[in-house]
Amino acid sequence: MSTLTVRNIEPEIKDKLRLMAAAHGRSMEEEVRSILRQAMTQDARPSGLGSRIHARFAAMGGVALPLPDRSDLPRFASFEEGHSA
Repeated sequence: MSTLTVRNIEPEIKDKLRLMAAAHGRSMEEEVRSILRQAMTQDARPSGLGSRIHARFAAMGGVALPLPDRSDLPRFASFEEGHSA
């Protein structure tokens, strides 16, 4: 096993870590090992906005929406008054 030393941890973080370790019934060292183990074994999650939105609502199930017929050709937008495309 390797040893890792972490210096300059803010007192607030150390206090929260101590409380979290106590709540889980383990030492601070074991709590840190558990946190690191969990962080390093998680699957890499997509970080794009669309992927995050999808992940948040995926558990609710999908919705099948009908797609419109795409028979019209694309056209440029017109920003002149009285002129329709």
